[in-house]
Amino acid sequence: MENKEELQTEEQALNQETDNVSENIEAVVEETVEISETEKLQGEIAELKDKYLRLYSDFDNFRKRTAKEKLEMIQSASEKVIVDIIPVIDDIERATANAQEGEISEGIQLIFNKLSNTLATKGLKPMDAKGQVFNPDVHEAITQFPAPTEEDKGKVFDVVEKGYYLNEKVIRFAKVVVAN
Repeated sequence: MENKEELQTEEQALNQETDNVSENIEAVVEETVEISETEKLQGEIAELKDKYLRLYSDFDNFRKRTAKEKLEMIQSASEKVIVDIIPVIDDIERATANAQEGEISEGIQLIFNKLSNTLATKGLKPMDAKGQVFNPDVHEAITQFPAPTEEDKGKVFDVVEKGYYLNEKVIRFAKVVVAN
């Protein structure tokens, strides 16, 4: 009987050890599952952060692009009006150059100065072409003239029609006579 009791005691001890091992295995499996779920969730978080940053960047680029387009649209609208006014400026310049001294001449000059100052505040600048080296990016050669000196070759000899910049952009090329 002693053997039976010893066997039963050993069997109980083995059963308890087996239960403990089973519990340990289950705990390890649960930890592994939790770790893999944690890694999976961290991967999803990283993916969502990346997606968020891309959307934020896209929106920021969109906002900057629309602001730039709006500014360009405003400038181009004013450009059309200013281009239409330039021939009037030319006419006033010719009138003041050929006008006789008097109150009317002074009045026209005052009006011209006021108009010129107003357009200058909008970004209109006349080109200073006479005596400059001919530049096909801003000058339009109407004709060529023999250069009086070697130093004058390739330079603008005379300005037939003044050119203009609007905010550093050429809106009318200067029509010039080039010395050759």
